[in-house]
Amino acid sequence: MSDYLGDYSRLSLNSATTKKLTLPQVIDACVAAGIPAIGPWRDRVAEVGVENAARLIKDAGLRVSSLCRGGFLTAPDAEGQAAALADNRAAILEAVALETTELFLVVGGLAPGEKDVIAARNRVAERLADLVPFAVEHGIRLVLEPLHPMYAADRALISTLGQALDLAAPYDASAVGVAVDTFHVWWDPDLKSQIERAGRENRIASYQVCDFNLPIAADALLSRGMMGDGVIDFATIGGWVRDAGYTGDIEVEIFNQDIWDSDADAVLATMKERYARLVVPHA
Repeated sequence: MSDYLGDYSRLSLNSATTKKLTLPQVIDACVAAGIPAIGPWRDRVAEVGVENAARLIKDAGLRVSSLCRGGFLTAPDAEGQAAALADNRAAILEAVALETTELFLVVGGLAPGEKDVIAARNRVAERLADLVPFAVEHGIRLVLEPLHPMYAADRALISTLGQALDLAAPYDASAVGVAVDTFHVWWDPDLKSQIERAGRENRIASYQVCDFNLPIAADALLSRGMMGDGVIDFATIGGWVRDAGYTGDIEVEIFNQDIWDSDADAVLATMKERYARLVVPHA
């Protein structure tokens, strides 16, 4: 196992893991920790301005593995649909400025009071069709991220990798890809075959790792944990992703209040140790 210690060449810090840090602070923390890539969130980018954010990241010698996030495409009314398209087009331009090709999409849940899941999913497909030409024009791949089913009502009606791949199927793999996020997909009995399918179709745009903690937090969004603290088998899933041909960055993305409240340098030190021990040997 020690052969892998110090191999951080594919490691990326998704800035949600250090939520309380500003973008400049996250950049400094990555440099100090020897982490070569960053996955910024748009709210932190907006605080400093996208052009300034791009300059800060580039000057620090970091690469941008992805931008989080666009999506929320399920509005049933014309005004809401227009607003979603405008925001996603802005996100595409931000991704261009940050010199990443990958824009994550969290597709959205049900509208308030809505119960027609099929209609809402159909609206996702319609809005995706609206967005793809603009993304292609600017060289950005839209990355569909299936979320754990407990988030289906309010965040993402796409819950499995198979659903995401079906949604991506009408488009070239360079235009629409998928994310394999261990927290969201570890439970899926079809995960191995769908990762294999994603590899055949060249659609794996991102591999994100964190653990699935029990008990579920009062706010379910905060149930992600540091690798090794929960129930996920990183060796098996990582091997499937590796065998599917993915060689890109591996992002660590954790939403966890205790981690957010901890010293960021200590969090990154633990993250690097767990990554080297649990993820790298199988990636």
